[in-house]
Amino acid sequence: MIKVRPRGNESVQQMLKRFKRLCMREGLTRDIKRTSYYEKPSERRRRKARKSARRPLVAPR
Repeated sequence: MIKVRPRGNESVQQMLKRFKRLCMREGLTRDIKRTSYYEKPSERRRRKARKSARRPLVAPR
């Protein structure tokens, strides 16, 4: 769970900005957007295949 505590004279807007930044770093916003609508199993497989194709192969040493 992400918690944001106020720092000194920090305003609510600054705290909210920091909270949103932490959520993005944790990948929380990406998960929420992905699960906000139904994704067919075939689309899920296609998305995972595209993601793995983008990842460069690391040569073994």
